[in-house]
Amino acid sequence: MQIRALLADDEPAARARLRRLLDRDSSIHIVGEAENGVEALQGIEQLRPDLLFLDVEMPGLNGFEVLKSISADKPRPFTIFITGFHEYAMEAFRERAIAYLLKPIEEEDLREMVERAAVLIQNASSRRAEDEKVNRLLGNAPPSMQQIVARKANRIFLMNPADAVYFFMDSGILRMRVENDTYWVNYQIGELEEALEGRGFFRAHRASLVNLARIKELRLDPGSSIVLVMNDAKNSEIEVSERQARALRARIPGL
Repeated sequence: MQIRALLADDEPAARARLRRLLDRDSSIHIVGEAENGVEALQGIEQLRPDLLFLDVEMPGLNGFEVLKSISADKPRPFTIFITGFHEYAMEAFRERAIAYLLKPIEEEDLREMVERAAVLIQNASSRRAEDEKVNRLLGNAPPSMQQIVARKANRIFLMNPADAVYFFMDSGILRMRVENDTYWVNYQIGELEEALEGRGFFRAHRASLVNLARIKELRLDPGSSIVLVMNDAKNSEIEVSERQARALRARIPGL
């Protein structure tokens, strides 16, 4: 069995060294490289590698954010994290026995990890157990929502949350509306609401999350219902649920 591998590290010298070491192993076929988090995410989804060497700290998205952002319909590769002795990462990896390598990577350590990966990739039950360990690691990773991973067709963009006018559910897919366009995002709306807490977003309805700074007009309809007219090119209208109307009045004094 030949293992398809993707290398993701923002340091060219580190990638080159890792490639040289892996080229000595005939069981490894390197299908691509990535120098930042977005390229890593695109490579995972387009190239479908079996094995991922993933730097923890990268521009755009860090290693944890990359794995969290993989589309649900795409398989997650077996991941070997690469770290420059980041304290949080080391404690987390050791506690959960997650596969990791320290920089600079030593050939003996790399060989051991590749052998372990080969066994786990071929053993379904062991692989599921490893996936659960990684899921727990990601669940306990420091929360970060400095950027929104947004998608359109087969392209991936990093968006400033402040640019979002609102998020809304559409046929089971969460979409992000900006001034003149709409993207889809790979989050649960409740997860996004929690991550953006304190950033000026409000859950207007179970299926919509709005940026309060992008409200153009509030229309009070008979029966005390509230409709938000948003400041985008379409002047989108979002109705606030009866349950959330009281919470909105608390957020906007004088309403």
